[in-house]
Amino acid sequence: MSRRKLAIVTGASSGIGLELAKLAAHDGYDLIVAADEPLVDASAALKNLGVDVQSVEADLATDQGVKQLLLAAGDRPIDVLVANAGQGHGGAFVDQDPEDWKHTIGTNITGTLLLIQPVLRQMLRRDEGRVLVTGSIAGYIPGSFNAVYNGTKAFIDNFCAAISDEIKDCRVTITVLKPGATDTGFFRRADMLDTKVGQMDKDDPADVAKTGWDAMLKGERSVVHGLMNKATVLAAGLAPESLTARKHRAQAEPGSADE
Repeated sequence: MSRRKLAIVTGASSGIGLELAKLAAHDGYDLIVAADEPLVDASAALKNLGVDVQSVEADLATDQGVKQLLLAAGDRPIDVLVANAGQGHGGAFVDQDPEDWKHTIGTNITGTLLLIQPVLRQMLRRDEGRVLVTGSIAGYIPGSFNAVYNGTKAFIDNFCAAISDEIKDCRVTITVLKPGATDTGFFRRADMLDTKVGQMDKDDPADVAKTGWDAMLKGERSVVHGLMNKATVLAAGLAPESLTARKHRAQAEPGSADE
């Protein structure tokens, strides 16, 4: 009798994470879904998909939160890890509370690595498994008025490329999904609704999730969602950082939605 497959999805209360959890369920994976807020949306959306769903409310910026999530898996092999949890804070860096930007770094970088490392070790022992990490095209752009967030995504994009190379001779894969502005709660939580990027039309999180899920199943190392975002990445690689920072400022500066 074959065992049931297991997927862990973080940042699964809404947005891209919730849509990735749905895709995993449709493909027959039992789910452990995690977020740092009550999983009201996820619980309702996932309960009738024919798989077991376990919800974990934990702060994945902390060692304890990551341990809590891993303990939920018990002795079950983890077939897929979707490291999607992330956060950011808009506004000028000098005006931000250090506790806020430290929590962003803890969630986006430290907690992500604390989760990925033990799961990868387990997968490599079995020589089987897939990891999908949500990076961002923001990692290519100096993020004026969202500087810490963009910096963390630059780290994640670079980190995933490095780990992909380290494990290239194994049957375990790590894929980084790089979306652009997506219609999620990110901009509300980041206090960026008064910015141009906060008010602009955004990508559908279901479409973004499908792009990432399909790339993960194919074992691709990275994928940028959408033609416009691919063009943005290409342009960022050619333009000086002073120009890309200025363009980001025009989109992310507080009050820019009124200009």
